[in-house]
Amino acid sequence: MTSKAELRRLQDDMDVAESYDDWLLAARAHDALTGKTEWRQEEPSELYDHAQIRYRLDRLKKFRKQQDWQGLLYALNEGIHGNMGGMGKSVLYRQAKSGTKVLVEQYIQEIDDALRLLAELPEEIIPTQQKLDFFYRSNVCYGRSALMLSGGGMLGFLHVGVVSELLRHGLLPRVISGSSAGSIVAAALAAYTDEEMAELDLIGLLESGGEEGRGVVRQFVSLLGSRLTAEDTEQLISATIPDLTFAEAYAKTGRQVSITVAPAEPHQRSRLLNAVSSPNVYLRSAAMASCAIPGVFPAVMLQAKNEKGEAQPYLPARRWVDGSVADDLPAKRLSRLFSTNHYIVSMVNPIARAFLPRDERVRPLRQAATSLGMGIGREVLNFYRGVAKRYGDNWPKYNMMMHSVHALLDQEYSGDINIVPKFRFQNPLNLISQPTEKELRQLVKEGERATYSRIEPIRRCTQISRTLEEILHRFEYGDLRPAPGTYRRPKSSRRRPPPTAAQKRALKAETAVRAGKAGRSAASQRAANSAATARKKRSVA
Repeated sequence: MTSKAELRRLQDDMDVAESYDDWLLAARAHDALTGKTEWRQEEPSELYDHAQIRYRLDRLKKFRKQQDWQGLLYALNEGIHGNMGGMGKSVLYRQAKSGTKVLVEQYIQEIDDALRLLAELPEEIIPTQQKLDFFYRSNVCYGRSALMLSGGGMLGFLHVGVVSELLRHGLLPRVISGSSAGSIVAAALAAYTDEEMAELDLIGLLESGGEEGRGVVRQFVSLLGSRLTAEDTEQLISATIPDLTFAEAYAKTGRQVSITVAPAEPHQRSRLLNAVSSPNVYLRSAAMASCAIPGVFPAVMLQAKNEKGEAQPYLPARRWVDGSVADDLPAKRLSRLFSTNHYIVSMVNPIARAFLPRDERVRPLRQAATSLGMGIGREVLNFYRGVAKRYGDNWPKYNMMMHSVHALLDQEYSGDINIVPKFRFQNPLNLISQPTEKELRQLVKEGERATYSRIEPIRRCTQISRTLEEILHRFEYGDLRPAPGTYRRPKSSRRRPPPTAAQKRALKAETAVRAGKAGRSAASQRAANSAATARKKRSVA
């Protein structure tokens, strides 16, 4: 078999792989045949500053070998960020299929090991306050990763495969956003813990509809050829998503999930609903509003829980529609709220996919043509939107339509790592049709397969941030937590996420124990002082 034929066979094996292990086996064989295995081992490259990475790697190793902990801390302070020497460039992860430069992987692992070692050093070597100052500052500087799930109608089931694969590898970020169809998957992630996800699995959850609605979704997917209605969507969401508010969901899972909704009126701004901005809004209500496709489904009034535990309208004068219309991927808002600066995008939006190649290999000519076309399109739309604004009172529907089209084309549809699953539905009406069970499973599997090639980039690009999060959690609620009053919380911690309900209970119990000990000690001291005062009075008398 010729090399070209063998490469085609290996690519076919990757395209139809049933698991990540099967895909990785074929990917490594493909790299060996194309010479990319050697490319990974070779340090020099114009794609990144290999000399700087090598210098820093050797320096960190030297400090660890010499047990120069202050020197190690200083070296980490010099430059702990995700793109040191260009190591975070996406092009480094597009050369070989099975990974990037071994030097980059070694450097990331060395930082990981150094962070864990420093965190566990005794107080007399590095004071706890110095550790806290360093880790909180590093966490803010390095940033966090977020997963953004786009809209896409029925193609939203592709997200299920993407999320399932990330969960399987322990790579699902804590910060997640969802728009339109992506909001249903995001809401499920907000409501179910990792343990529940492992027990139920998302595919089974969607098929069963959860414990209270078993069989609902199976019935939902069995109606071949029929179009989705608002009632169908509401039934699916009610069967799949528990009756929780954003705040209640966060207290349960610790996931910071956001759902985007767009205003039905042209003069309002879109909203990002989450436990910070709208803690009392129901997940179901937010997902239903985000799925309300303009012109297909009616606009939705949001529902929230009041102080009595009762449901009531949230902003009753407003109605909300499909979140992907205005802000499919709310990266800027997530950055402001959760200190995110690295974005993993699961893109299934058919409009965006036209401008986002699946393999991210854009030829210069195509890229230029696309940019020119988008620029001309925006200018044309700006002209007609100006006309619509001028005569908006006479043409309200036209005005609204132009506003929506302009909002769709004026968005950024890519992230740092893009997962773009394949799909084979040519008829646009299929996007709002009820899928068969076979189509559902096909979509989920395609979502998994699209994620295989992104597992290694996600693992490496998020490794340091995941380690920092883990260490800070240990300092705040775990085995590294110092006694109250022995340290001050650094200013750089101001954007840390609030504790979950479980963390609050553990903290309250620990505080009560310590308060009890302190109270008994104070009582003993008061008794001793009283006795001393009495003795003094008797002696004076």
